[in-house]
Amino acid sequence: MQSILSGFRVVEGSAFVAAPSGGMTLAQLGADVIRFDPIGGGIDYNRWPVTADQKSLYWHSLNKGKRSIAVDFRRPEGQELLTRLITSPGEDAGMFLTNFPAKGWLSYDQLKGYRDDLIYMNLTGDRNGKSALDYTVNCKVGFPSITGVGKSKSIPPLNNPMPAWDVITGQQIALGLLAAERHRLKTGEGQLVKIALADVALATLGNLGYIAEAMINGTERDAIGNHIYGTYGHDFACQDGERVMVVGVSPNQWKAIVEVTGTANEINELQTRMGLDFSKEGDRYQGREQITEIFQPWFAQRPFSQVASELDNAGACWGKYQTIKETVESDIDCSTDNPLFQMVEQPGIGEYLMPDHPLNFTSLEREPVRRAPKLGEHTEEILADTLGLSAPEIAKLFDQKVVAGSD
Repeated sequence: MQSILSGFRVVEGSAFVAAPSGGMTLAQLGADVIRFDPIGGGIDYNRWPVTADQKSLYWHSLNKGKRSIAVDFRRPEGQELLTRLITSPGEDAGMFLTNFPAKGWLSYDQLKGYRDDLIYMNLTGDRNGKSALDYTVNCKVGFPSITGVGKSKSIPPLNNPMPAWDVITGQQIALGLLAAERHRLKTGEGQLVKIALADVALATLGNLGYIAEAMINGTERDAIGNHIYGTYGHDFACQDGERVMVVGVSPNQWKAIVEVTGTANEINELQTRMGLDFSKEGDRYQGREQITEIFQPWFAQRPFSQVASELDNAGACWGKYQTIKETVESDIDCSTDNPLFQMVEQPGIGEYLMPDHPLNFTSLEREPVRRAPKLGEHTEEILADTLGLSAPEIAKLFDQKVVAGSD
């Protein structure tokens, strides 16, 4: 952790991936992110993957570095406590992040009445406020239609198992809060900041040129498997069954593949025969199938260890196909050799590899990676230090089961 956002306080009420990952991003940069949950946990508290004891590895991974308060916010007393927490005074406070419905006691107008310069970040599924998940958004913007190979009606669309839109939206949330806070520092104005998961995907569709391609060229993008659209790249099986992905986007990357495979003559003959110039990315894409046929024997005749060594020596851009378990068990980049990671003990779960934030600020020292809180672990601390409640007031809230601590 690097505390570049030290003193920056955000209250978070959230579930699932996008909103919690936005709060986690800020917490990993040193912000004080206070997450509130109902007593016993919210709808994502037991979400898979889970341990043998049914404790959520998902929940604990997405909430690293935060503080936790458990409150029965169905009750007026709980709502009052959280209202005070969200709108608490201080130049670095008064920021709220949620993907809960912004209505009733959690509406922007209601909370703004307690702090006029409140910054309220509200995530919805789509721009009309309807629910959506990464997988429903992904099918909406068309990426499953170009995942896989071919366009046969008998082959169903293929979703991406990595929730890309949730992850990207989490980063947009963190960026939005920082931008709104900078605006408040300059003008004194708070505001409601709206973001929709579907809009993040649609904006990305446009930013990458897919919308322009459909409108200007009037074309439908093909499903091309492991080829790379508009340039050259493909996967290859080695002699021992291991598989690698090799990419030739830049001129030097392309030159390295040709040189290491010793196929310069065949490649030159191919481009002459096809009337193409393989120094151009687009021409390499047009000749992708035939190029792959030329390269394939070189990989098939060598074990992975030799392929890896020769590709590295040639300066080629490549990667090995491996499972997540293989990455964790054998890839040195996914280990404490990489400063990104530390072994951290998570109470109730065990010790495992935890990542820091991938940004590295060179003017700050790295601090230990902070684990996720136990549910309600900081309830008493937050009531006393942040809200300034007395010991008798806190005891009464616990006795009335308005709040709860950790087990």
